Amino acid sequence: MSATPLLIVKQLNAWYDSSHVVQNVSFHVNAGEIVTLMGRNGAGKTTTLRTLMGLVSRCNGQALFGDKDLLTLPAHARFHDGLAYVPEDRRIVPSLTVQENLQLGLIASGSYSEMNARIDAIAETFPRLKERLSQEATSMSGGEQQMLAIARAMMAQPRMILLDEPSEGIMPVLVDEMFELFVRLKAQGTTILLVEQNVARSLSISDRAYILDQGLIVHSGTAKDLLADEEIQNRYCAV
Repeated sequence: MSATPLLIVKQLNAWYDSSHVVQNVSFHVNAGEIVTLMGRNGAGKTTTLRTLMGLVSRCNGQALFGDKDLLTLPAHARFHDGLAYVPEDRRIVPSLTVQENLQLGLIASGSYSEMNARIDAIAETFPRLKERLSQEATSMSGGEQQMLAIARAMMAQPRMILLDEPSEGIMPVLVDEMFELFVRLKAQGTTILLVEQNVARSLSISDRAYILDQGLIVHSGTAKDLLADEEIQNRYCAV
């Protein structure tokens, strides 16, 4: 059975002021895949995700998500159509509990009727959070807060989630849990576009990958092939 693209990006460009950060980038993500965007710091990876989510004001090209061009939609409409985004800075709301932060993820979707059932389901998927529902969210470790940010995005049951550097600054034991979580989310039917500096770990769970360098896609292939190609990794992905 042939793969079905969920996201098709064609000739995507994005600017910050006069800086042309993303230059004619084209790639696709099939439904049910984990695809990684790789590259050095400043290569344009985060800007690509932000552009897809509607957070970059100056951009052009095409980004077909299902049957809609994301670039023609306001940011909130992209979320309601099933695209979720977890930024590198997590944006956990201080003074709110873990459960209250999770509730924000469902409130943003405009769906309230299944609040308790969704929280119960999320708690089963994220067992580390299950025992901390009444804890103030910002009192948790950085890794636990990252899991909360992902769980909050999953509350609306998105078709696809954009993850920006989820393992940044997190202790190794929680990094292991996090990558195991991504595999479980994929098994549950969630498509993932991942930006991650931990090249070996991200490729080990991905189907395919694209390498960005100075705003351009310079290489692409299966994750297995790129994982075996140390020369490509050293040329384009070493920090």
